[in-house]
Order: sequence, then C-alpha cells, then structure tokens
Amino acid sequence: MERLNSTPRSDWQEKFEKMGFAFHSLDGIYWNEAACYRFSADQIDELEAATAELHRLCRAAVGFVISNELWDEFRIPQEFGEYIKQSWQNNEPSLFGRFDLSYDGHQPPKMLEYNADTPTSLMETAIAQWHWLQETHPDDDQFNSLHEKLIARWRNMASHPSHPLPKLLHFACIRDNEEDRVNLDYLIDTALQAGMDARFIHIEDIGLNTAGCFVNLADQPITTLFKLYPWEWMVREEFAASLCKNKLQMIEPPWKMILSNKALLPILWEMFPNHPNLLPAYFDAAPLGQRYVAKPIFSREGADIELRDGSKSVRGKVEGYGTEGFIYQALADLPTFAGRYPIIGSWIVGDEPAGMGIREDETPITSNTSHFLPHYFV
Repeated sequence: MERLNSTPRSDWQEKFEKMGFAFHSLDGIYWNEAACYRFSADQIDELEAATAELHRLCRAAVGFVISNELWDEFRIPQEFGEYIKQSWQNNEPSLFGRFDLSYDGHQPPKMLEYNADTPTSLMETAIAQWHWLQETHPDDDQFNSLHEKLIARWRNMASHPSHPLPKLLHFACIRDNEEDRVNLDYLIDTALQAGMDARFIHIEDIGLNTAGCFVNLADQPITTLFKLYPWEWMVREEFAASLCKNKLQMIEPPWKMILSNKALLPILWEMFPNHPNLLPAYFDAAPLGQRYVAKPIFSREGADIELRDGSKSVRGKVEGYGTEGFIYQALADLPTFAGRYPIIGSWIVGDEPAGMGIREDETPITSNTSHFLPHYFV
C-alpha cells in the first residue's frame, strides 16, 4: 500500500460534471487526483475478505440484539422493537452498506464503524474513480464492482422470495442537499438500469392520507421507499408511529437501525472478543484507560467525536450530537502517508463485497470536507 503523486487530468472537472458528479470541489477541493493509492492484489484480497467477515459478524449481532431486546442500549424507542423484530424475522432485504476501515497494508483491517443505513460516496467510488483508472492506469485494476453489483442487487430484490420489490420505487432525500441528491440520482439510475420504475420525491413532500397510507404529491400510495434519511431521525418524526402500522416497504429495512448505530461496536466486541478485524469497544471508557475514542451513539461525518491519548485530545467539529450518550472504542493507530490519514470505505452490496473508496485528511478524524482519492492495484 503506497500513496503516490499523480498528475491530474486537465479536463477532469468537465468530465465529472457531465456524469453528474457536481460536488467534486466541495469546500474548495473534495476529489483529489493529484495523488492516488496503490495496492497489491494480496492486499485487496485481504480487504475483500475482511469486508465479508465483518458483514457476517454484523448479521450475527442483529440477531443477538433482537433476541435480547437491547433497545435501551441502542436508544431505539421501545415501540419500534417489534417493528424491527418483524423486519428481521421476515428477512426484509438490504441493498448495501459501507464499512470504514483502518488499514496500512501490513496489519489486518480494523473496523472503525459501519455506515449501514445511509452510506454515501457512491458516485465517486463506483463511477468517478473507475473513469480515472481507465484513463490513467488502463493496464491495472481496481477493487470496484459497485456499479454492476448494485444493478444486480436491484434485480435480485425484485424477485425476493418473501418481499419482492414492486416495479415502482420512490427515492427520497431532504431538500437542498446537493451531495445527497447526487447520490440518490445515481441510485435511481442503477434501479432504472435494473428495469425498475424509479421516481424521486423530497422527503418533506411525503404525506399521510386519512387511511394511514403514505402518499406522494399526487396522492398516489408509496408502497416501497428508498430513503437517504437516517432511521434515528425518522423514528422521532411526527408520523413515526404510522411506520409500524403501515405496510410501506423500506430500503434500508428497519433492522438496519441496529447496524447504523455506534452501540453496535461494543456489542460486536462482547460477542467476538479479540477478533482481528475489531477494535475493543465498551459503553464505558474505564476499560480503555487514557487511550480511546469517544463516539456519540448517533453522529455523522466525524462530528462530536473525541480522540483521547493521555493528556492529548483531538475533537471533531461540534454539531450537537451526543445527547443520547457515547460509546468508547480503542484508539486505532491510523496509518499516515505524506502526513495524511487514509480511511478505507469498503462496500457490501447484498451479501457481497463490492469495492472501496479512500477518504483522507490532515487529522485522524474524517469529516465531510476530507478528500477522496482514487486507487488501483497491480
């Protein structure tokens, strides 16, 4: 694993804008092809195997949490317990997720967290870096089958034995968020390529009719909804109680509330202590001494995280997360390349590893302004 200097293509901005990757220069620079990461085939195999293994562990954790009804630990309202349980027992299908991993090319990959409900960086991972590879390293390869696997997964979910998707799908995100809208437009495109009828709606425009059915602006029933909107927000909305009574099929399904929650991390460590792909994690900092990461049970983009190393402390930007409590994870020794800290975002689609993207920053806390760098392997 190496970080190499790279000459940016002269027309990369124009090409990205044509493909719909509109936020490539968010906050001055987001996509960065002045450098790239190179891996060996063995390292890619290790990352792929770790992703499959972590997916297995996480599914086992869902069953454990549901069997023991650990709703309080996960700050999930009690009234949604049965909703989650039924979703899991009915085997409601999941589309995807993204594991954030620490990896230096030598030690086993370590799971930092799991973006299981509303993972983003789809366009840059699936399409942007693939085009970069074809133009700059055509004789090399990339850990990236995300696009093909998403299309195949939509088709698979359309014929799911217990919860087949109807042909008409609604896709929703909040208004006035360019990054979310680009990610959603890309997902809509993959669904269309899979033969679905995919339609966009702002989540603020979804209504509830007198019969208790969720509807679009034309008062047509919404039977299946892909939402780029966190479950922990949704279950606290005014209409949340209707979710439990409605037959609306959700993507991601309700059981993903467990996996998109930082409380997952100490549960995994309790179930699989000393696993090579996990970091020690607890609901209390004491077992970790003076070297740990404090993570809000609900948080986004590195906000309100604290890295504690003795008397030294690094904090993420303050966004107001943490009122529900924190979990405490062992401080990972993140690798550094040219003074930057890379994090591997490794994707799972259905039950299959599907590729990776790399975010890096000058600090060990990855945020929404961290750069995205392409990769290849030889």
